[in-house]
Amino acid sequence: TGSCQMLGNRLVSWASKKQHSVSVSTAEVEYVAAGSCCAQILWMQHQLADYDIIATKTRIFCDNTSAIAITNNPVLHSRTKHIDIRYHFIRDHVMKEDVELHFISTDYQLADLFTKPLDETRFNFLISKLGMLNFE
Repeated sequence: TGSCQMLGNRLVSWASKKQHSVSVSTAEVEYVAAGSCCAQILWMQHQLADYDIIATKTRIFCDNTSAIAITNNPVLHSRTKHIDIRYHFIRDHVMKEDVELHFISTDYQLADLFTKPLDETRFNFLISKLGMLNFE
């Protein structure tokens, strides 16, 4: 799983690691990844609050509509009952309006840079979107 956090249009934090649990669907994988990204964003919001910068309704972009539907549906049903309870805290923060989940096309998912093998063209495209420079 991977995520990157931006402040304005600059990369300030990123994470890439194996998930601790086995997922049975891509929706569950994306849901767990959104939960860990939410935790990082909440930490950043608290840090910014120390500088009197109040950030609410921070957008999290996800390229899986099913994961977004799981987050926006407060009812547990047969497809989500096996997901560990610790990953459902993102629902509470969406309801509190601390964060919002938005769909983004896979073509513009910047976190793919940290989780997938990419060809040179795609790699350079994502690097440019992150604002990184190549000094070669």
